[in-house]
Amino acid sequence: MPFEMTDILRDYDVYPKVFRCGKETEIHVRPTGCRLQFVPGNTYRLIVCALEQGHPAQFPLTADFRSREIEAGADGGFVFSHAFDSEQMYFLRFEDMEGKRIVQFPVYAVEDDLAERYPFLGDLHMHTNRSDGSQTPPVVAANYRRNGYDFTVISDHHRYWPSLEAIDAYKDVPLEFTIVPGEEVHMPPVDGMQNAVHIVNFGGEYSVNALTDGASMEEKGSDPKYRSLKGECPEYMPKEKYDEMMRALMAQADLPEGIDPYPAVCCKWVFDQIKQANGLGIFPHPTWISNVFNVSEKFIEYLMETQPFDAFEVLGGENYFEHNGFQTVRYYEDRAKGRRYPVVGSTDSHNSYESSRNSLICSTIIFAPENERTALIASVKDFYSVAVDTISKEFRLVGENRLVRYGCFLLKNYFPLHDELCREEGRLMKQYVAGTPDEREAAAATLRVIHGRMKKLREKIFAF
Repeated sequence: MPFEMTDILRDYDVYPKVFRCGKETEIHVRPTGCRLQFVPGNTYRLIVCALEQGHPAQFPLTADFRSREIEAGADGGFVFSHAFDSEQMYFLRFEDMEGKRIVQFPVYAVEDDLAERYPFLGDLHMHTNRSDGSQTPPVVAANYRRNGYDFTVISDHHRYWPSLEAIDAYKDVPLEFTIVPGEEVHMPPVDGMQNAVHIVNFGGEYSVNALTDGASMEEKGSDPKYRSLKGECPEYMPKEKYDEMMRALMAQADLPEGIDPYPAVCCKWVFDQIKQANGLGIFPHPTWISNVFNVSEKFIEYLMETQPFDAFEVLGGENYFEHNGFQTVRYYEDRAKGRRYPVVGSTDSHNSYESSRNSLICSTIIFAPENERTALIASVKDFYSVAVDTISKEFRLVGENRLVRYGCFLLKNYFPLHDELCREEGRLMKQYVAGTPDEREAAAATLRVIHGRMKKLREKIFAF
């Protein structure tokens, strides 16, 4: 990331690119390169080709190739209307009157449910120097915006307050970038028993780490302004009270043979707390090799069967195959077993600069009505997310079939345009938090001027 800008995207402005299927849509094709391929006033042949239905020569019963003659306008472009019958990608193929192909443009038709949603790309798990990362929370946010992210969470180990620090840093400037509060939850041991399962609290309105003793309490105390988004959260409980609660839960638990009791009841309790905080509870990186797998195979299977989590981090954190590859295989095998759960992809990065090998390896596209915390969370829970692997240049997606196909189209035909706008906003964000007073003032002024560009691009590309 950012995603590759092709010559077609540079030389032509085609809009909208995404629209409802079954509805007549007006399409504009405008040349923006230095030379015109279409002579104004000349007639050409337009063929609208449905990608998934085969060629008429081989599949005459299913193929959808519809052609018409069309005249180039004064600007060397075209305006026409067409009804695209089903959800899939289509080619707008232009030929001369002798049948020689000149150029084709991909567009996409979606069903009504996706036509109410825009694609927002982001990260649901990353770290700053407030735990074991390398940059401050505001700088991490700026760096990810510069690299094409629409949203991110600051999810430091044991700490929720760094995410509030990042949000607060930009409270006085308008952004089209959403910083979500969060943390990576690690509850303390009980009677020598530990819970090695890492859990991400994405967007919860209060800290789960800070419900009892730990790094957060030692650093910031029990003041709700460091423990919650809205100044309201459950009361802090001393470690002794937490231990009593966990002992009682373990005594009541009816667990399969071979399942360690403290991790089982602790995980469920943490995920329940995240739900109560209106957050998204994410189960991340079980096959991260930390000495051995972070989570035992038997315990992974237990969590996949009981599903106390809201989403599974199927991609993220490391770039060796045992990590993302094993988790991807598990996801698809679970789907074959009839298990269904939302998936996300994250960097789990500890250094937000491109020079870090894992800074931009994975992300998530969430299809949501708006780029806002509660809408993003609800959309993941409603299965409108797809995980993106960008470890190599040839990206890969993991998720449900229709979203993978749609996401692939967007990564090639929308996000390169989107990323160009992100770069400047991200650069200005960093200038605003790390520059001299004069630079900060200039950055704030420019951010106010450019605010709204991303919204205008979405409204142009998506005919919703």
